Order: sequence, then C-alpha cells, then structure tokens
Amino acid sequence: MHNQNIKHIAWIGTGVMGAPMAGHLIDAGHELVIYSRTKEKTEPLLGKGAAWAQSPAEAANGVDIAITMVGFPDDVRETHLGAEGILAATTLPKYIVDMTTSEPSLAKEIAEAAKKKSVGSIDAPVSGGDIGAQNATLSIMVGAEADDFEAVRPLLEILGKNVVLQGGPGAGQHAKMVNQILIASTMIGVCEGLIYASKAGLDPLTVIKSVGAGAAGSWTINNLGPRMIKRDFAPGFYVEHFIKDLSIALAESKLMGLDMPGLALAAQLYDAVKASGHGRSGTQALLLALESINSIDS
Repeated sequence: MHNQNIKHIAWIGTGVMGAPMAGHLIDAGHELVIYSRTKEKTEPLLGKGAAWAQSPAEAANGVDIAITMVGFPDDVRETHLGAEGILAATTLPKYIVDMTTSEPSLAKEIAEAAKKKSVGSIDAPVSGGDIGAQNATLSIMVGAEADDFEAVRPLLEILGKNVVLQGGPGAGQHAKMVNQILIASTMIGVCEGLIYASKAGLDPLTVIKSVGAGAAGSWTINNLGPRMIKRDFAPGFYVEHFIKDLSIALAESKLMGLDMPGLALAAQLYDAVKASGHGRSGTQALLLALESINSIDS
C-alpha cells in the first residue's frame, strides 16, 4: 500500500541505477520532478511525464519527499547541503532520502541539518546493481528515526524487495559497508575460480551451473560470472564507484581499529583495474586484473 501522504517526489540522479528506480515510481503513479547533471539522461523519464528542474533546490521545492541517487560523497553533500541543494528549497520537503552509498558521518551530518529544519532524513543505500534497479528487487539498508522510516517505507518497497531498518541516521551506510566488504573478497574468489576453471579445460558456464547452486553459490557468481565469461564489462556498477565504497569501508575500519586484509587487497586490485583504463567499466572487470597477474591474454 502506498503512503497517500507522499505523492509528489523530487528525484535527483539518473544514472545506471537511478533512472530505472525513478521510472518505477512514475509507473506506480507518483509525480516526479527530476534534476540530473546531464539532462539527456532524463529524456525517457521526461517522456513518461516527469518534470525537469534546474537545480536540486528547485526540484525539491514544495514536494513531499526528495530522493537522491548520485555518485560520490561530495555529490551527496552538494546535493543536500549546497547553496542550491535540497535543504535550500524555499518550501522544504517533509523527508529527504539519500540512496547513494556514502559516508556514515555525512549521513549523520545531513540528518542533523535536516532536523533543524523539521525535515526527516533517511540514508537508504541499496544493493543489487543494475539488475536489481531494473527489476525493483533491490535490498535497501536504512538508517533513520523509526517514525521517519515508517513514513517512507511504502515508497522504498516500490524500489526493493528487502527493506530493513538498521538503526538511526548513518546505520544504513554502515550496513552498506558490510555489504561491500563481503562483495570485495567474493569478487576475487569468483575471478580466481573462473580462471582456474578455464585453465583446467572446463567450460566455465557449465561449472557455474554446479557451483552456483551449491555452497559456493552467490549473487556474484550467478549474475556477474556469465558476464565475465562473455567478456561483457558493461557497467551495472562502475569500478570507480566501487573504489569509492572500498575507500570509505577502509577509512571506517581504521577508525574502529580494525585490520581488513581482504578488503585492502580488493581495493588494491580495483585500483589496478582503474589504472588500466576501466574505471567506467562494471565491477566484473576485476577479472582483467587477475588475468594480468597470471599473464593471461584478454
């Protein structure tokens, strides 16, 4: 059931994941005002009835809720707290939701600034990549005050199938760091496993049929493994954005006095992928770094 008190929505960020997510809200009958740095990316949404705004503040003016899905923490800060950011709108929204993977400390800072203006703030990073965004099956990790969460939960359930409150402001971002730490080492294992399969003379796709249904099964092997085999490195999630996430996870780990060798190795390997010119490729391009280490021609 949709929250009837949330009808008018500002949506900011229409990238690989943001565009289909915004589309689901339009399909569900919500009225969207859209802002993106590249207007051309918004044309399909404008064609479905969304309105265009010249800034985040203009998009957020007078709406019920403003949702952001941008790239980096600096983008999040500018979009929410900048001179033309959401919280600079003439008539503020009731709620702001940041679905970008960003810094937990920034989520808390935004929540504090929003609270001073009587605006509910929710950090709600997602997992599931382009497939999850397109199919509205994302896992959404939420940090918010309980009443704010309940107010926006019906809207989030349009975008994902697993919407869980992790705690107060910033908790959603911490949960997303757990997600990224898990993915980081899993990606290394998937790449190494597929390289081993090929070297052993096996058909990697046939191998996935077996291991993907057993104890080694994971979203990564079943969804990104076939892309690796087909040499499909198109982005479902950009390498450069994953590097950003791993950097946040490493920094947060250091603050907590944690040593994370698997995470550190993954970050080093992804830096090599970016250095080879694949920063805008999908995270499955990690295979290229492992092939290079093993002197395998791509």
